[in-house]
Amino acid sequence: MSVLLQLIDGVKSYGDQRLLDNTSVTIHEGMKVGLIGRNGAGKSTLLRVLLKEEELDSGEVVHGPRLRIGYLRQHDPFEPDESALDFLMRDSGQPDWKCGEVAGRFELKGDFLHGPVRSLSGGWQTRVKLAALLLHDPNLLLLDEPTNFLDLRTQILLEHFLKTFPASCLIVSHDRAFLTATCSQTLDLSRGRLTLYPGKIGDYLAHVEEQRQRDERTNAAIVARQKQLQRFIERNRAKATTASQARSKQKQLNRLQTVQIDSELPVVHIRAPEVEPRQGPALRCMDLSIGYPGHTVASGIDLEVDHQQRAAIVGDNGQGKTTLLRTLVDSLKPVAGRVKWGYGCSIGVYAQHVYTTLPEDQTILEYLEYRSRPGITTQDCLNVAGSLLFRGAHVKKQIRVLSGGERARVCLAGLLLGEFNVLILDEPGNHLDVETVDALADALTAYRGTVLFTSHDRHFVRRVATSVIEVRDHRVRHYGGDYDAYLYAVNREIDDGERQREQARAASRTDPESGGSRSKLSGREEHSLRRQVRSLEKKIARLDDEKKRLSAELLETSDADAALELHNQIEALQQQVADLENSWYELQVELGEF
Repeated sequence: MSVLLQLIDGVKSYGDQRLLDNTSVTIHEGMKVGLIGRNGAGKSTLLRVLLKEEELDSGEVVHGPRLRIGYLRQHDPFEPDESALDFLMRDSGQPDWKCGEVAGRFELKGDFLHGPVRSLSGGWQTRVKLAALLLHDPNLLLLDEPTNFLDLRTQILLEHFLKTFPASCLIVSHDRAFLTATCSQTLDLSRGRLTLYPGKIGDYLAHVEEQRQRDERTNAAIVARQKQLQRFIERNRAKATTASQARSKQKQLNRLQTVQIDSELPVVHIRAPEVEPRQGPALRCMDLSIGYPGHTVASGIDLEVDHQQRAAIVGDNGQGKTTLLRTLVDSLKPVAGRVKWGYGCSIGVYAQHVYTTLPEDQTILEYLEYRSRPGITTQDCLNVAGSLLFRGAHVKKQIRVLSGGERARVCLAGLLLGEFNVLILDEPGNHLDVETVDALADALTAYRGTVLFTSHDRHFVRRVATSVIEVRDHRVRHYGGDYDAYLYAVNREIDDGERQREQARAASRTDPESGGSRSKLSGREEHSLRRQVRSLEKKIARLDDEKKRLSAELLETSDADAALELHNQIEALQQQVADLENSWYELQVELGEF
């Protein structure tokens, strides 16, 4: 395997924090690597360094001669009123027929392709960005949190794509289930050091824990031996008959060194509010319709959630999960029907609109003291803040200077200091790293109150949920099975859809009226045709580049004769491109693609 990219002895610091500490890594062709590390460890900085968008303090980044990087950025690259097809053509410089072909791989057709791209959901916009990457023909994909805000079906479609993607990938993600499904190797960034492990994230984390336990056992044995040698030396060094033995033991003692074990990084410990467990229904929805003036999102909702139940509200983006939660907590009025909470329910809400409206001028400690239940002391507030990694002078920070992740933790801390026996949580894992999400899952499973929550993190939902409520096709219903059963059903639905599309394509290839003939081709013939297709695509791309160059010259020239000559050359190129596109289409028909 040839080397695509190397970081050699990289050093990168921000102030007193050293994000890269004389560390190295090599990415070869065919590697699919999951990059993990805590928030603030420097993962996004590492990607920018590898892209050569940021300079190292020392060290070197080497791009292989064949490297073609495709980088999935989190920012919005779209222009106002631009369609997905317009964006793909602008971003790649490829003609519309080529952009349409690649977009079809991500089911981008009809209104999804020709309507305003900014009107699409985050999941569909991610598909557009991925199609744009492929049009640049990359052999290394760099994906920075690709599953952020993606619904379950789009996550699974992306997984299917990455599993079959023939080139290399470097994926930053906090989603363990996604990394397990897509990456065969794990790259850990911790304390400025990069560790590349030839296995999946679960195996790597188990390996780290086993290594730590092994080192601790080794150190215990070494310490016991050191004490044994020290006692012998002290008893015998003063005696003439045993002094030489004591000196020999001293040399052994000097050679004995314990294994260096890094001190554990601060760990989040979350404790849910202590509440008196209750029985019976906590929530009833009776013939409920939800939505907005003039637009009903879902109707005919009849739900009952019991006390101590932890219900995951699931469904594709745009189906109405957040609308349902907002209606349940009365921040949105029902279109019709009733929401009734049980007697004595005290409801705590965690949602994006909550932690983006925190009081800017308060410090963290002031906010927590304000939100805490009667009898809670300042020390109690400091303990909860410390459990969420706000320690020392950090608690005196004003909320206005906090990041999104820090505000999310402050909001969680406020809930934990309250006395709520019902928690409504809308995407509580967003902006939180793996360790904090795990600690939250531990706390919620020990909580004796009622939880209704949404999350795109399958690992988190699987651990927490005791029941599943699905929002889909303008309906809301209790799903019959557990979350694993729901995941199985969604995977099967996607597999069935892909199978049906493939069968339809195969049928069109063998239908005489379609002109398709793929069923008559041998493997060698098909390979030859596909090689011709790739050759034509490269020729068309070269001619397009030449046409752009001549058009730019035409715009700059003031000589009439030169302008006429350039115009004639451009027209000749356009005719060549048209002829090549016709040949390309004929080959695709012969292959059964159209």
